[in-house]
Amino acid sequence: MSLIKISGLKKSFQGTEVIKGLDFTLEKEKCIALLGPNGAGKTTILRILSGLMKPTEGDITFTEAKKGEDIRDFIGYLPQFPVFYDWMSGLEFLSYVGKLAGLTGKEAKERSLELLELVGIIDAKNRKTAKYSGGMKQRLGIAQALIHRPKLIMLDEPVSALDPIGRREVLDLLEELRKETTILFSTHILSDAEEVCDEILFLHNGKIVESGTMTDLRERHQQAKIDLFFRGKAEKYANFLSNHELTQSVRIEGNKVSVFVKDVSLARRAFLQAIAEQNWPLEKFEVSSMTLEDVFMKVVGK
Repeated sequence: MSLIKISGLKKSFQGTEVIKGLDFTLEKEKCIALLGPNGAGKTTILRILSGLMKPTEGDITFTEAKKGEDIRDFIGYLPQFPVFYDWMSGLEFLSYVGKLAGLTGKEAKERSLELLELVGIIDAKNRKTAKYSGGMKQRLGIAQALIHRPKLIMLDEPVSALDPIGRREVLDLLEELRKETTILFSTHILSDAEEVCDEILFLHNGKIVESGTMTDLRERHQQAKIDLFFRGKAEKYANFLSNHELTQSVRIEGNKVSVFVKDVSLARRAFLQAIAEQNWPLEKFEVSSMTLEDVFMKVVGK
């Protein structure tokens, strides 16, 4: 069942259109990733949906809202770089935010304790936020987005500035939160979206260029793929692979060459024969399915 519907959404800045007529629907109790490179318009879309910015054109309909009702009551929002009052403890900050959201002092404290437990920082409730780690601050930020029990929470690049430990903490938290509410988060880290999301929206140059579940996307764009990992740079081996009759396309990343082929069985035999004959310094040879990154690169034509 749909939670929010967006149609014909556009946004221009000084005559330049950066969001170019988006149409999409967010379903209830799903985790949806808004995926795209930096500058694609992800933050602009989240700011429009949260009510912080007005669209140039288009409609945003919250299916459970009454006519004229402020949909911000249904939405929780975490910006990419949340700011806290360093002199407040985590509990004090959440209680303060709760009161701003219309809760009584008692309600705000009870809800704050509940959320601190939910996001896993209850033991630090009396610690000043200045002493919180990056991961703890993101958890606190997610808690403040949930303080008024929104139907939808939107997170702008929630893990991009975190170290590996903080990133893992937040991804694990999102796995838990998706059981209770609808989540829309923006990211340019494709593996994160692949790990936690039910549905993915590909944003490129201000447009939604593809959308669906990972299963849907793979079915529409699946190609047989062979990954070859070399000792050292892989460019000098890519020419042979690119020109092979079984090759459809090639992508090079450092010491890795991903080869999309017409027939994986024939390609495997041909490539292994060439590797043996030419004594290439191969470290790993892997037949694999397309990743979300593979799908994205194909969709945007890179």
